[in-house]
Amino acid sequence: AEYGGHMFVHMLIKTRIVRKFNFKFKNTRTLSTHNRFRVQSEEDKQYVESQRGNSVHNIPKYITNMIGRNLHNQNLHPLNIIKKKIYNYFREEYYGSPTGTKMNMYDNLSPIVTCKQNFDDLLFPEDHPGRSPNDTYYINSKEMLRAHTSAHQNEIMKSGDRAFLVSGDVYRRDTVDVTHFPIFHQMEGVRVFTSDDPIPDSLAENEQDMSHWVQNDMKKTLEGMTNRIFGPVQIRWVDAYFPFTDPSLEMEIFFNGEWLEVLGCGNIHRTLLKNCGFQNNHGWAFGLGLERLAMVLFSIPDIRLFWSTDNRFLSQFKSGEITKFQAYSKYPPCYKDLSFWIPGDFHENQFYETVRSLAGELVEDVKLVDKFSHPKTKRESHCYRINYRSMDRNLTNKEVDDLQWKVREAVTRELGVELR
Repeated sequence: AEYGGHMFVHMLIKTRIVRKFNFKFKNTRTLSTHNRFRVQSEEDKQYVESQRGNSVHNIPKYITNMIGRNLHNQNLHPLNIIKKKIYNYFREEYYGSPTGTKMNMYDNLSPIVTCKQNFDDLLFPEDHPGRSPNDTYYINSKEMLRAHTSAHQNEIMKSGDRAFLVSGDVYRRDTVDVTHFPIFHQMEGVRVFTSDDPIPDSLAENEQDMSHWVQNDMKKTLEGMTNRIFGPVQIRWVDAYFPFTDPSLEMEIFFNGEWLEVLGCGNIHRTLLKNCGFQNNHGWAFGLGLERLAMVLFSIPDIRLFWSTDNRFLSQFKSGEITKFQAYSKYPPCYKDLSFWIPGDFHENQFYETVRSLAGELVEDVKLVDKFSHPKTKRESHCYRINYRSMDRNLTNKEVDDLQWKVREAVTRELGVELR
């Protein structure tokens, strides 16, 4: 899922099998009302830090410090421009359509959610790879930083809201390159139909026909939204699988000479609807990644740029307009190789996270450039090439050497690797 992915994310549909994760430890809290419906950014940071030291907490301070930045709510930011385009579509065109309704909008929900909200409520099996601490940021055994905005879907539906959009930052351990960052932004949309909606009477007793009607309404709605964002484009629908929708689809558009995945969607799973008090109803949901769309539309080449506070970046964008990003500088890269023997429980995401937590936005990408298996001992060695490059300034040799030395020490200490 390049450019940060969407609600129905690739980390949650990997095919590898992992063990069931049973976490046991203390000092957990009960979610309070402010966490459910309002962001308390400073309180969230303080709480995440207060849990540091338990056996499950795996959130680097680098990540904690970025909680509350809320790029999607910063005026004139590319992510905010995309968000507003989608909001305006649902306020104007969708609201006035035959099956349209008012969509309530949530863009300030706390990123701290329970594991139940993020996984169990959305019907993810207990052995699903998305639960792995190699993929997910855990605060404690019961709480985590949300891996997708879908984590709020059930609680909002249970409050009685049947038509809404949720946008916010999501957190995921992943590879290090110009299209992936451990924090990115998503938008989720949900529409549940009730007896108050203009549903044809002929569908009332036919489950299959009703399902088809809901899917067609979803397709029409999302095709309209996509044309509002990109202009008239060729669209195709691809069958997909997500635990919390059935059937499930992905939308692809033909844009700039290639097919681009835009979003994931589907009919809301009937079990999920029943659990939220809509047992006699049908509905649809969709999710998309704001960075993914913004990188394409604004021609932004590196996902790190979204986090820049450099006015040379931010001053290029205007409210409601899609303008092509003009590169203001390109500083030289500095490559450093690191080779080590890996232990049996080594996972690449652990290594990427270690590099990112130390180098932050000064690392552009990390690539595996060589593997070696010892013919006698069968031990495996990896060689990674780390590309250090700032978006805003030249890095000094000493600065890079110091960072590389810290990485060497950290991977030995924290990951149990043996340097070569």
